Amino acid sequence: MASRQFMVLAIVAVVLPTVAMAAEFTVGDDQGWTKGFDYQAWANGKTFLVGDTLVFKYTQGNHNVFKVNGTAFKDCTLPPANEALTTGNDTITLAAPGNKWYICGVSDHCAKYGQKLVITVHGSLSPETNPHTRRPRTFTQFCSWVLSVG
Repeated sequence: MASRQFMVLAIVAVVLPTVAMAAEFTVGDDQGWTKGFDYQAWANGKTFLVGDTLVFKYTQGNHNVFKVNGTAFKDCTLPPANEALTTGNDTITLAAPGNKWYICGVSDHCAKYGQKLVITVHGSLSPETNPHTRRPRTFTQFCSWVLSVG
C-alpha cells in the first residue's frame, strides 16, 4: 500500500508541473469558431503562454483556420489554400511569444463577419497574473484521477 502511494506521488511530482502550466483554450468557448462572434472580447482577460494550445472547433467544410501576419489579418488576405487547417477540431500549440493572428478563409467570413482572432502570447506568467485563472479543464480531470488512484 505504501509503495503504491509513493508511486502515485512520484508520478504526480513529475507530471503536475507540466499539466498545471499548460492550458487549453477552445476558441469561442461553446460557440466555437464561427462567423459573427466577437473573438477579441473572448480573448480579453485571458493570458496566453508559450506551451498553451488553442483549439478551433467548427463544422468541417463550413470554416477553416489560417495563421497569418498582422497585415493579412487587418486586410483579411488569405495565404495559399494548402496552409488552411480544415479538420473542424484544429489544435495549435503556442510555441513562441508574440502576437498571433488567425482568420477564417471561407468566403467573406473574415472581412464581412469578423471571423478573426488576434492574441498576445507571453513567455511566462507575470507576477500580477493570477495562476488560479489559468487552470485548464484537464487539470481538474487530472486531480480527480490522482485522488481516485491514491
